[in-house]
Amino acid sequence: MSIKKHIPNFITLLNLFCGCIAIVMVADLKFDLAFYFVSLGIFFDFFDGYFARKFNVSGPLGVQLDSLADMVTSGVVPGFVMFCMLSSGKYSTNVYLPYLGFIITLGACYRLANFNIDTRQSDSFIGLPTPANTLFIVSLPLVSNSFTGNFLHNHLLLLAITILSAYIMNAEIPLFSLKIKNFSFQKYKLQIGFLVLSLIMIATLQFLAVPLIILTYVLLSVLNNIFSKKEL
Repeated sequence: MSIKKHIPNFITLLNLFCGCIAIVMVADLKFDLAFYFVSLGIFFDFFDGYFARKFNVSGPLGVQLDSLADMVTSGVVPGFVMFCMLSSGKYSTNVYLPYLGFIITLGACYRLANFNIDTRQSDSFIGLPTPANTLFIVSLPLVSNSFTGNFLHNHLLLLAITILSAYIMNAEIPLFSLKIKNFSFQKYKLQIGFLVLSLIMIATLQFLAVPLIILTYVLLSVLNNIFSKKEL
């Protein structure tokens, strides 16, 4: 049996391993390390599919493994991060309130299950992908620590973010694909412009760039949908 058959699944398990480590880091309130391990897990998540297609070994086992691994890295981890954020701060008055952070986990679970049976999302996305949502959530403690005032310790704001996060993952909002198959600027000007803007934000804003990039991605997709309909 060729070893190539097992490479994509091994990479998927590396994604799961990174998610497990990220959970431990969140439990220790080491949000920076959790962010790095989540980012590494998402990196593996991208390349397991790439190698599955390259080696022509795609199969139902890989699909199931991928969803299960994503459920940890892009489902449990962001929910746990929000749980921890809701557990801290002077506004915490209800011991049960932080558990609402796991609404993000429920939303991610539904999104992942629906993605597996939705044939419309082969080349683009409908609703925010769970990895993008996860990067947004796990960056929030780092953004909060970078500014005085800790505005993200406001529990009403955190609950609003939690509900919006679960909603936008499952909303019927088409998001443009980031896959660039050739270097045609005219065809991929939106994607190229977004990637250039993202690099500029990362270079200048560091951790603050992460949630801004995700918000920009959603906003550009909505605007692109509006203008595309007007052209028809």
